[in-house]
Amino acid sequence: MAVEVGAKVPGKVTGITNFGAFVDLGDGQTGLVHISEVSDAYVKDIHDVLSVGDEVTVKVMSVKDGKIGLSIRKAVDNPKPSAPRPANRGQEKFSHAPRGGKDFHKPNNDFNARSSKPAPAKDDFDSLMSGFLKESEDRLSSLRRNTEGKRGGRGGRRS
Repeated sequence: MAVEVGAKVPGKVTGITNFGAFVDLGDGQTGLVHISEVSDAYVKDIHDVLSVGDEVTVKVMSVKDGKIGLSIRKAVDNPKPSAPRPANRGQEKFSHAPRGGKDFHKPNNDFNARSSKPAPAKDDFDSLMSGFLKESEDRLSSLRRNTEGKRGGRGGRRS
C-alpha cells in the first residue's frame, strides 16, 4: 500500500533523534516526524512528548525520493479555540482618533516592520527562505561595499 500525501494513517514510533521521530507506517514504510511537527507548543526535548513504542496518528505531508514527511500536530482534528478578545481593548483612554486620523493601536499588516516592502502572502517555506536569502545577500553586499574602502588606512596590518 503506497501512502498518499494528505492521508492520515496510524503508526508506531520506532526511533527518536534530536531532530524528530521515526514512525513505522506498516508495509515496511517508515516516515519522519520533524520536531516542529510534533506539537503546536514549542518542543525543546522530543523525549518529553514521545517515546519509542508510542502509537500515533500522523498526516502524510510529503513523499519525495522515498522519504516520507509526517506531521502529528496536523493530524489532530480539533484546533484549540482562541479566546475572544475585547473589541475596544486599549481604546478606553481616547475619545477620538489621534492626530492625522491614524489609529496607532492597531497593527498595520500591510507592511513589514523592517522595510517598506509589502508583507509576503502566506507562502510555503521554500519561497520564504529564498526571499530571506536574497534580502540577506543584498544587505551583505551593501555592507561589504561600504566597509571595503575603510580597510587599510594608516599602518596597515601587523604580523
